[in-house]
Amino acid sequence: MRIRPRQHLLDIWQALARHSFPEGAWAWGDTDGRSSVADAERMLCLLYPATEIPAFRLDHPDTTQLDVAKALKALGDTTDIPLRLIDVLGEFMDRNRRGERPDFSGGHYFVPVDPARQLAPEQRDIDVVDSYSMSVSLCLAVLEFLKGCRSTTRRQSTLDRIDRLHGDTSLRLTAALVGLLRSFTVHVIDIATPQGQVLAGLLDQDGLSDRQVVERFQHRFGTLRATITESPGLDLPAEVRDELTNPNRLFECGWAWSVVQDAPEVPLKGLAQETVPQPPGVALPLPNLHFTVVALDGIVDLLSERTLTRGLLDAEQHKLANALRLRWEITHQYWSALARLGEDHWPLARIPWRTTSQQADSAYFSLSVVSVLVHDMMRRRTTGHDLSNLIKVMERLNEHGRFTGAATSDGQENGPHSPGVTLPLPGSDALGPAMAWVMSDFPTQLLKRAVQLCSLAQKTSEEEKLLRLAEETLDHVWSHRIEDGVGIGLWSGLPVTGLRTPLPAGNPSWSITERVVECMVAAHILYIQPPSHSRDLSGQAQEAISEAAHLLGREQELYPAPRRATDQEKWMKRLEADLERAHRLVGEQAGTALALALDVLARLDTLARARGTDGKV
Repeated sequence: MRIRPRQHLLDIWQALARHSFPEGAWAWGDTDGRSSVADAERMLCLLYPATEIPAFRLDHPDTTQLDVAKALKALGDTTDIPLRLIDVLGEFMDRNRRGERPDFSGGHYFVPVDPARQLAPEQRDIDVVDSYSMSVSLCLAVLEFLKGCRSTTRRQSTLDRIDRLHGDTSLRLTAALVGLLRSFTVHVIDIATPQGQVLAGLLDQDGLSDRQVVERFQHRFGTLRATITESPGLDLPAEVRDELTNPNRLFECGWAWSVVQDAPEVPLKGLAQETVPQPPGVALPLPNLHFTVVALDGIVDLLSERTLTRGLLDAEQHKLANALRLRWEITHQYWSALARLGEDHWPLARIPWRTTSQQADSAYFSLSVVSVLVHDMMRRRTTGHDLSNLIKVMERLNEHGRFTGAATSDGQENGPHSPGVTLPLPGSDALGPAMAWVMSDFPTQLLKRAVQLCSLAQKTSEEEKLLRLAEETLDHVWSHRIEDGVGIGLWSGLPVTGLRTPLPAGNPSWSITERVVECMVAAHILYIQPPSHSRDLSGQAQEAISEAAHLLGREQELYPAPRRATDQEKWMKRLEADLERAHRLVGEQAGTALALALDVLARLDTLARARGTDGKV
C-alpha cells in the first residue's frame, strides 16, 4: 500500500480518540496493568505529530485544520481540544510519579523469563531506559505544545494549569535525562572470554589470530578509546578506566536496560536536587543494542535544532544535554565503525548479528545496528558506497522477515511474521525472578529506517528500492490493525518468535501504534523535502529547455507580435513563463522541468504546423 502519512495519521488519531474518550472522558484502560512506557507511548501518538507537523498543530484553535478537527471531534471542538489535552497530560504526570518524584517503571512491559514465576511488585517498579527515552521525546513535545497554548489564551485559570503542567513536565524531563546518563556504560572485554570471542567473530573476516584481531581493533578504535578514557565528563568507574588503558582489551559502549549497578549520582542544583529520583542501579553494566537504539532516538529529539532554538530547556537541562551529547557521539562512532569495519565486507552484512551480552543472534540485532548507522548517516554526509551497502542489508532484512511470503502446501504460513525476540535483563534477578523485555517492533523499525534512508538517496533507483521496501513492510504492519472491538483502527501486539509468555490479546498495543506514528511522521518529513536528484533526467531537461528557448527566440524574431496586445502575445508570454519556471526547477525537480520544457516544445510545434512551416525557417 502507498504511504500516505497525512491520511494514515488522521485515521490513527480518530481511532485513538474513539478508544480513549468512550464517554467524553479520558479512559486509561489498565486491564493489562500499569506501565509508564505505555502511558508515554499513548501520549506521543497525539503530541508527536502535533508538534512535528505544522498541519497537525493543536495549540492554536483558530488555525486547526478541518480534517484534523474532524479526526479529534471526540475531544470536542477546536477550542476544547487543547484544554482537554492539558487535562489529560496533567493526569499522565500525576499517574507516573511516586510522591513528588517522577516514575519511569516498566510495569507490565516486564515479563518473567520463566512463565511459571510471578514478578515481585518492586521488580515491576524498576525504571527502564525505554521510559527515559520516551519521556524525553514526550516532555519536549509537551513543552512545545504549552508554549503555543500560552500564546493563545489570557484566561488566568488556563494559564495556571499551563504553569503547573509546565513545571511537572520540566521536572520529568530533567529526571529522564539523569536516568539516561546513569544508564550509559562502557564494558571492557578480554578476548579470551566467550564475550570476547563473539566480538572477535565480528571483527575477524580473514581467519586472523586473536592477537591480530586485537591489533586490528586497537588500530580502528584507538582514538575512540583515548577519548573515552581521558574524558572527565563520562565519570566511569576507576577500574573501567584502568582496563581501558590496556591495549590488549576490547570494549563496547552504549546503554544498559536500566540504571547500572553502582552508577554515581548526577550532581544537580536547586529544586531538582531534591525532587529528581536517583535510585540505586540494578542493571549489570552491559550495553544492550535495543536499549542503545531507544536511547539514541530520544537524544536525537533532545539535540535537535528546534529544541535548542525554541528555548525548551533550562540551564540545568542544557548541562545534562551536553553530557548526553558526548555519550551520543561516542556511541555513534563505536557502532558505526564496528558495523562498517572493512572496505568491501561489512560485519553488518553477515545476518544475523550476534550480541556479546546475550551471546545470541537475531535479525532484530542486525536491524538495531542498522538503526545506529542510519542515525549516523543522517547527521553526516554519507558516501554512495555506504548507502548502497546499507540498502542491500535492508533488502536482506526484509527477506528475512518474509513479509511477502505465501502459505505453504501444508497450510503453514510462510510469512509474514516478526523476527522479534525477548531479551533477558541482566541484574533483574536481584529482586526476584529473572525478567525479560519483549521486542516485537521489527517491521515498524524496518519501515522507519527505510523511510529515513529515502531522504539520503542519491539516485532515483535507490529511492525506488527503499520506497518499495517500505510499502511492502507497511502492508505487513497494516495487516495487524484491530478490525473490530474497542481498539478498532489501532494496532495489536505483533507476534514474537520464541516468546514463552504470550502477549495479551484483544487490546491495543501502544508500543506498536506509537511506532507506526513515528513512521508516518518520518514519511511526512521525507515528502516535504525536494525529490532525489537525477543527473540523467537533469541532462535531458537542460537539453529540452535549451532547444525550447532557441525555438521560442526564433519565433519571436521571425514573427514579432503586433503593436496592439493580442491573444498571440499573451500566449507567447505564457510560453516564456513556463520556460523560465522549467529553468528554475531543473536543479531540484528535473522531471517537472523536463515536462514543462516538452510542453513548451509541443506548443511551439503546434504553432509551426499551423503556419505550415513545420518547424523550418
